[in-house]
Amino acid sequence: MVERRLTALIAASITLMALAILWNVFMRHRVPVAAPVRPPVSAVPDTATHTAPDTATPRPQPPVTTTTSQGVGADTGGLSYMDALARSETRRRVRASAGVTYLNEIVAASQDSMLHRWDNRGRNPVRVYVTPGTVANFQPGFVDAIRGAFAEWGTTGVPVRFDLGGDSTNAEVTFRWRIQFEIERTGQTDLEWDQDGHILRATVTIATFDPKGRPLGVDDVRAVALHEIGHVIGLDHSPDSTDLMYAKGTIRRLSDRDVRTALLLYQLTPGSLR
Repeated sequence: MVERRLTALIAASITLMALAILWNVFMRHRVPVAAPVRPPVSAVPDTATHTAPDTATPRPQPPVTTTTSQGVGADTGGLSYMDALARSETRRRVRASAGVTYLNEIVAASQDSMLHRWDNRGRNPVRVYVTPGTVANFQPGFVDAIRGAFAEWGTTGVPVRFDLGGDSTNAEVTFRWRIQFEIERTGQTDLEWDQDGHILRATVTIATFDPKGRPLGVDDVRAVALHEIGHVIGLDHSPDSTDLMYAKGTIRRLSDRDVRTALLLYQLTPGSLR
């Protein structure tokens, strides 16, 4: 009787153990049910702690920014068709003048590919002030030499007039004096212009001694002033040594090319040719 009971208990224990093993195996291989996905709170992921999935729409990159310096170049991004056409015509006229003028060489050598000139100051003269000279070798005749140089440019037909009666407070062009330059020159002109190429101000500095220490006379100053006024008008250097506007020339009179270049400059719209 006892043996029967023990046999039954052992069989029941074995059965329970088999059932436990089968249940454990079943629970390990069961496929879990996915939890419902909640919609995101924000459309922009928190990039500090999350990585956007590959299927997400990429975020737009910030726009590229550029910096434009006023008076150096004009922004052509929004150039209208008519403006682009006008610039193309200006470039054509500049190229066509090669050999007759040196405006093509001026534009090619410039850093900004711009034409610089006064805004047709025929009725409203540009105010000029000549600073009284106190440096060594200054002569009263130097002021008359400057007046004579302006008068010579006035005969060319360039539509800009200059009023030498200006003072130091309202002058747009100022002449100054110095004894000598440290480099190979006797005159220097510094221009300021706006972003459209219109000249606003000019400062002309003339030495009373050349780089070798020789004193300049009245006719020397007139020739230097004639050259520097060419810069004041808007001309740069000519590549031809027979022109007054040649960088290191000895010409003391305006050449035909000087005059034609200045006249063409004032027939064209100032500003960028790009």
